[in-house]
Amino acid sequence: MIKRIALASVSALALAPMAAQADDCSLTISVYAFAQDDFDRIVYQPFEDMTGCKIVVETGNSVERLAKIEANRESPVIDMAVLATHDALGAANDGLLQPIDVSKLENYDKLYDIAKDPLGNHMAVGYTFYATSIVYRTDKVDVTSWADLLSPELAGNVAFPDVTTNQGPPSLYMLGKALGSDDTSLDVPMTELGEHADDMVTFYVRSSQLAQLMQQEEIWAAPVGRFSWAQFKESGLPIAWATPKEGQTGGMNVMVMTANNGNEELATKFMDFWLSTPVQTALAEALVDSPANSEVTVSDEIADNLTYGAETVNSLHLLPPEAMIANRDAWIEKWNNLVVK
Repeated sequence: MIKRIALASVSALALAPMAAQADDCSLTISVYAFAQDDFDRIVYQPFEDMTGCKIVVETGNSVERLAKIEANRESPVIDMAVLATHDALGAANDGLLQPIDVSKLENYDKLYDIAKDPLGNHMAVGYTFYATSIVYRTDKVDVTSWADLLSPELAGNVAFPDVTTNQGPPSLYMLGKALGSDDTSLDVPMTELGEHADDMVTFYVRSSQLAQLMQQEEIWAAPVGRFSWAQFKESGLPIAWATPKEGQTGGMNVMVMTANNGNEELATKFMDFWLSTPVQTALAEALVDSPANSEVTVSDEIADNLTYGAETVNSLHLLPPEAMIANRDAWIEKWNNLVVK
């Protein structure tokens, strides 16, 4: 019922009048390939109906999409894009982006604080995020701290994300916090993890590996993103999502405006539509994105699959994007020397 109400609200919003509609206009967006049928139904088509403008969608991985923005910096072919925070900061530092006029975003004040200006200077606005914590077998062990991953009780039954994955550096960051270090060099957690490397079952690259390993009882615990939680929860095993005393980490995806694209007004309207309560609710109900809009309300069943609610959002310790850009090459070198040596 909640999903039908949310989608009905999007449809109603799509009928609302919009100022300065063009007779023939289009907006080119660069997005992840994930869940495009849902995005078309919930975001793109209603916006087209509301504005009479065409949404041209380009998909691909971050490297491909950033390369296209770079290649066309003098004559942009992309108007707005969605990226991870560190990729967005890199693009901003390279002069590929321009500030967003947040005074024209009617839904801006509804966003959780961490989503309002994640890069500074209004170079981006967050539209979704995810938590990263530890999933564990409750019949085997109790996990209350990130440091428990290195405990004797879990030795030989842990999978840890590789440093090259999205989950790797944030998990190391939280392990460092548990060990008393807040340093984004990650020297302390990498050194300690290296000393326990033989106790790790695997340093995983794809989270899809983990559910099977846990089903086979080869692992009892692993740091994962919330978007992977459903596959563990539905396994039938006694598995829990840890709430470590140090908090949770995670990641955020943001909307950005390409520099000098000439289509700023329409791009801003599209961003605002995407951030609206009905649209963010519908995306959450479809289990597509966790909402950055704090007004979104969903059922407990839906919320359990998302990074949802003020308490959860406020518990997130996100690794600063500038730290990821400044350190990623050094992290890989240290990882190779200290952990997988």
